[in-house]
Amino acid sequence: METARYNRQIILSEVGIDGQQKLQQAKVLIIGAGGLGVAVLPYLAAAGIGEIGIIDDDRIEVTNLQRQVIYKSSSVGKSKVLEAKAMALELNPSIKINAITKKLDSKNAILLFEQYDIIVDATDNLDTKYLINDACGVTNKPFVYGSIYKFEGQVSVFNYENGPTYRCLFPDESNEVKNCNDAGVMGISVGIIGMFQANEVLKMVLGIGDLLSGKLLVYNMLNNEQQKFEFSKKAPHTIDLLAFENKYSSVETATIEISAALALEQMHHPEVLFLDVRNADEYPKITIKNGIQIPLDHLESELHQLEPNATLLVFCQSGIRSKKAVEILINNNFANAKSIAGGAKALDKIDVYKVLETL
Repeated sequence: METARYNRQIILSEVGIDGQQKLQQAKVLIIGAGGLGVAVLPYLAAAGIGEIGIIDDDRIEVTNLQRQVIYKSSSVGKSKVLEAKAMALELNPSIKINAITKKLDSKNAILLFEQYDIIVDATDNLDTKYLINDACGVTNKPFVYGSIYKFEGQVSVFNYENGPTYRCLFPDESNEVKNCNDAGVMGISVGIIGMFQANEVLKMVLGIGDLLSGKLLVYNMLNNEQQKFEFSKKAPHTIDLLAFENKYSSVETATIEISAALALEQMHHPEVLFLDVRNADEYPKITIKNGIQIPLDHLESELHQLEPNATLLVFCQSGIRSKKAVEILINNNFANAKSIAGGAKALDKIDVYKVLETL
């Protein structure tokens, strides 16, 4: 073991040589190489976590550089996890970094989680957070949660030693909150919350301090106020492998989702209706000739506005509420309903005129 590198933490009585060996033997998976992930990674690498996995299929964009500060301007267009791996190994070449250039999904989550001791949620997508929670339940792994909304951040630890899970705190899977792309974020916010997450990982590995299991830490960047709210485990939210597979295979992406590009190719088909289930005040505005807006909360009472035999292509902000809407439609005998993957954000990125040229 390279003791000189870690001297300043080894001399802490709470760490010592034994603690450093625990860090060296630990395996931590970071899900997401965005703002939170790249704040967590350098501190875990520098502390000597022996094996770190980082999974993300995204590439670096110029808009990332304001908060994802390990990336360079010259790296725009390159794989985030490959660039993150190079940075971490330059910081500490004595550790192992596994760069996984894939998107986390129900097909790879279980096998991946089984290879690590602790999971770090550095995502900004609610669907993925519920998936992480459920996969951690199956594999019996704790996960460190982090979230940012404008100038406020949240941190907690879920599924630690059979403690409360993400679903205990956030039971309503149909909720949708804006991510930093929609709501905006200061770069310092992800740095602060990411370091809080790294701190929870290190405490967990070393067995020191009080973890945020059963506690939600809320930090306000504008006034530096910090609050902790306690919550308890709800009656059982346990999930086994069979339940996991049933849940995620019953909502197969191929059967209920369609890409934004394929959806727009059908914009002038007379039997296709685009259904916007967002609220009227949400942006970006998507104007499609054969479109209608019915907020999700009103959908069941407004089904009479829809033609039962029409093909309904449903979208919300990012693809969460639209899946719930599709369930409602299918349960009410609207058989031809699909959710547009990525929602209004994905539709807004596509050049409609280029789509029309291909038709």
